Amino acid sequence: MTVRTRFAPSPTGLLHIGGARTALFNELFSRHHGGEFLLRIEDTDRERSTAQATQVILYGLAWLGLTPDQPPVFQSTRSARHVEVAQQLLAAGHAYPCYCTKEELDLMREQARAEGRPPRYDGRWRDRDPADAPAGIPPAIRLKAPRDGETVVDDLVQGPVRVANAELDDMIILRSDGTPTYLHAVVVDDHDMAITHVIRGDDHLTNTFRQVQIYQAMGWAAPHFAHIPLIHGADGAKLSKRHGAVSVLEFREQGFLPEALCNYLLRLGWGHGDSEIISREEAIRLFDIDGVGRAASRMDYAKLTHLNGVYLRQADDERLTHEVLARLAHRPGLALGSIAAARIRTLMPGLKERAKTTVELADSAAFLAHPLPLPMDPKAAALLTPEARLMLRDLGAHLAATDFSVPELDAALRAFATAGGRKLGQVAQPLRAALTGSTVSPGIDATLAALGRDEALARIAAAAA
Repeated sequence: MTVRTRFAPSPTGLLHIGGARTALFNELFSRHHGGEFLLRIEDTDRERSTAQATQVILYGLAWLGLTPDQPPVFQSTRSARHVEVAQQLLAAGHAYPCYCTKEELDLMREQARAEGRPPRYDGRWRDRDPADAPAGIPPAIRLKAPRDGETVVDDLVQGPVRVANAELDDMIILRSDGTPTYLHAVVVDDHDMAITHVIRGDDHLTNTFRQVQIYQAMGWAAPHFAHIPLIHGADGAKLSKRHGAVSVLEFREQGFLPEALCNYLLRLGWGHGDSEIISREEAIRLFDIDGVGRAASRMDYAKLTHLNGVYLRQADDERLTHEVLARLAHRPGLALGSIAAARIRTLMPGLKERAKTTVELADSAAFLAHPLPLPMDPKAAALLTPEARLMLRDLGAHLAATDFSVPELDAALRAFATAGGRKLGQVAQPLRAALTGSTVSPGIDATLAALGRDEALARIAAAAA
């Protein structure tokens, strides 16, 4: 048997971080077992599904590196097949036409609530003769669900879960306008796509009992189900915007790397030893469903940010340079030509040591692309006292005769400090303010070298003036 999983989002909004984790678990499970990972866009809700939301989902998955093995299946293109299966159930006596009007169904629910019963359909058309059908009312098609016994799901995460069939009503599989319902369409699609394992959030567990009954009525083998707990906020409530970012694109905009986000999501509800840093290759080797816990996970943004910093320090400098340039392109007043790119690329080893996100990285690199006059933050401006400006004038003359390599610059700065009876920090901090407009940067010798002789001396002269 070839393991086949699927991620099946509805294109009615952004790709939620919980959906991204579901997609990740599906992809890792398939890869671990040498199987296939598929994508199905469940776009049957025509009023809420949009092409833009579909593109956002596809982009988010691509950014995370979650690549399906086949082109995506669009559920809306398969409605004829969904109707065909519903008609087969009807012909076999496993479904029946229901002629209830909306008003009748509303009254049925109100009476059930008044009597303290769940608001379920009472099955009044289950065994009636279709000859009794009222004229001019197109019927819905309902599944004739078993009323005795129970439906059991041997869930790979939750364990055996069961419900009494008396608690389930006869669900609609075709609406009165002839369109298939979501719960019915999902079963047909999973069967036709030969899905062997359905890995999804545990908020779908109640749907699964109903869907299993369709499998049984059709005589189809049901897939294995694994319902994974949801992601909550730090307060234990359902994750929402009040907790922070909730969509994949928000995390992208906030400066998180996809590999860091995937690593974090992997450990959010799945455990294997004490390792925190797990590469995609290692994750494929280790991941299996038996490591998924039953309890809801809590999103820890501080932990994610720390992990992202670790991945930033390991990331390729050229890649980070492109990322920084892309972010700085949206900021006014910067000169983002090849010279600025070269400076950022040169200084990247030092810049990424302090940053935890690519937003912070871009912030710390912006000075390398800023033309004179350089903006000064208050702490940097406070360092440029009259005495410091005089020192910078002399330092500029001293550095002008220096080869602008890091070792030579380090030696020159130390010699200048010693000759003036100063500590190196008393020279470096005003110099850093002059070069960067702030009090924080990579090593001052590396910063000088990245700016280059002409730009560094021009900035020193401007601060000394």
